[in-house]
Amino acid sequence: MNSTVKRALLWVVIIVLVFLLWSLFQTTKSTSDLIPFSTFLDKVNTGQVEKVTIRGDEIHGETKATAPGGKREFHLNSPSTYPDMYNQLRQQKVIMEFEPKGDTPFITALIGWAPVLFLIGLWIFFMRQMQAGGNKALSFGKSKAKLLTGTAKKVTFKDVAGVDEAKLEPHEIIEFLKEPQKFTKLGGKIPKGVLLMGPPGTGKTLLARAIAGEANAPFFSISGSDFVEMFVGVGASRVRDLFEQGKKNAPCIIFIDEIDAVGRHRGAGLGGGHDEREQTLNQLLVEMDGFESNDGVILVAATNRPDVLDPALLRPGRFDRRVVVDLPDLKGREGIIRVHTRTIPLAEDVDPTVLARGTPGFSGADLANLVNEAALNAARYDKKKVQQVDFEFAKDKVLMGVERKSLVMSDREKRNTAYHESGHTIVAAILPAADPLHKVTIIPRGRALGLTQQLPVEDKYSYSRRYLDSMLAVLMGGRIAEEVFLNEITTGAGNDLERASAMARRMVCEWGMSDLGPVTFGKKEEAIFLGREFAQHQDFSEATAVKIDEEVRRILDKAYATAKEIITNNKASLDKIARKLLERETLEGWEVNQILIEETGTDYIKMKEYYPEEAGGEKMTIAPGSGPSTDVQSPAPPVSPTPAPVPTSERNS
Repeated sequence: MNSTVKRALLWVVIIVLVFLLWSLFQTTKSTSDLIPFSTFLDKVNTGQVEKVTIRGDEIHGETKATAPGGKREFHLNSPSTYPDMYNQLRQQKVIMEFEPKGDTPFITALIGWAPVLFLIGLWIFFMRQMQAGGNKALSFGKSKAKLLTGTAKKVTFKDVAGVDEAKLEPHEIIEFLKEPQKFTKLGGKIPKGVLLMGPPGTGKTLLARAIAGEANAPFFSISGSDFVEMFVGVGASRVRDLFEQGKKNAPCIIFIDEIDAVGRHRGAGLGGGHDEREQTLNQLLVEMDGFESNDGVILVAATNRPDVLDPALLRPGRFDRRVVVDLPDLKGREGIIRVHTRTIPLAEDVDPTVLARGTPGFSGADLANLVNEAALNAARYDKKKVQQVDFEFAKDKVLMGVERKSLVMSDREKRNTAYHESGHTIVAAILPAADPLHKVTIIPRGRALGLTQQLPVEDKYSYSRRYLDSMLAVLMGGRIAEEVFLNEITTGAGNDLERASAMARRMVCEWGMSDLGPVTFGKKEEAIFLGREFAQHQDFSEATAVKIDEEVRRILDKAYATAKEIITNNKASLDKIARKLLERETLEGWEVNQILIEETGTDYIKMKEYYPEEAGGEKMTIAPGSGPSTDVQSPAPPVSPTPAPVPTSERNS
């Protein structure tokens, strides 16, 4: 029973109880005497009756106060064939009232049995509550899976964009459920399980909801954390109950969200073989492909940590299909933006294609948040439609954080920040392999006092050594500008140096981008029960460690020298950029390029249109810097398994 039925039943019980108490009170209150019909006629003829109420064959009356025994109430059953009763009552001037006929004998009997029936119903209600449902006693072993019904708001594949390849596998399963003979006539069998895996926010749960909306089959939904509770054996019992419900409703789909909560690698925990989570996993393995057949029960699971799942869970026969729901590409981001802006009135200057090009590395959840922030900003200024400027504001807020307007910096701090950010800016603008400059600001945002933002033109899936060297030089630009123009160094470069050191060490130890050759150094030791890297094993000698440190230092020194050469040769341009920043606080990338054209006569944006092949570059298409850019792009997070640096520099607060 759901909560609505329980609430309605409770009110019915309360009303019946009140009615019974009222009836009991009325019965107790009554002091009426039952008299024969002849006695009634005698009382009427002698003038002792004052008033009668006739209700069908029943007569209720009361005697006068002067009658023998005083004023008393009486009742009797009168024969309907007696003709002179009304004449006698009129002769004695007795007050007569007539009422409709009362309850039938059946209702009268029901009222009499009502207390007994009420007690029996109350006993049955409490017995059912003790055996099933909710968190009541003896119900811990019942599954908490929710069965999606047709009345719920449906999500279909039309609402899912950006993961076209990931939709193919579920689409095939839905076709199997609708038309199984199409596949079974050739000897094919329905897959046992589908594992949706990918980074957070890419739409795994949304894809599962779309499967539920498309499939005309029962769909059970449950979270991995719903299996295990404080009592031993609850998880395994709930798994059994879940699959029993699935068998009763077969063919059906069971969706387990965040399956890594119960599917982690066995033998790595602290509880040994008696760990409650391992018992739950063992039962899940048996139910998926054990001694008993579960034909018609398809398991769909989602996780963003497939690396920690038990190998027995991933073998064929259990999770036959593994669907990667990855970060969307350019076309996918455009589709996602169109889905989220369907119900939002957009101005004519808003182009979803431009927004998609400006958001590389964004997940579906990030894009949904971007659209929502733009709509909220438009509503804040009482606009009728959401404009492009609202999306620009939303991008800056999502990428760089909220402006800290309450933070008041002194003129000296502003000057230091302006030259620091100008150092990043000019190196990023001039180096051909670096990502194009998007924006530079000295307005405090988030935890940074200032920020220089670079946005790649296209999605990147691998990174060249030339690109990484350029990013190291950009990170060094802030510190060098402080040295050259301010004759001092500050703590503002702390984050830049930390990221540059980490990137250089990964170039040497993980990516083989050093004179030590194509060798990786250091083996990661993972504690799976913690779900993260716990230590790193040093599989090289102390002499090699010294060489690694020397290579890291050499790479950083090279980047430092490159940035210093650029800043030294372009002092006038950097000084002009810094002064513009102090005046306007924020500069767009095209404005910085205009300053460089005026000072050097070179259009560095056009120089980035083509990277020389012999320099290890690649063809790139970049919009000319002749006007304000509506193409705002975020730093590209790594899409490949190997993380890459984020091309954005900031000055620490």
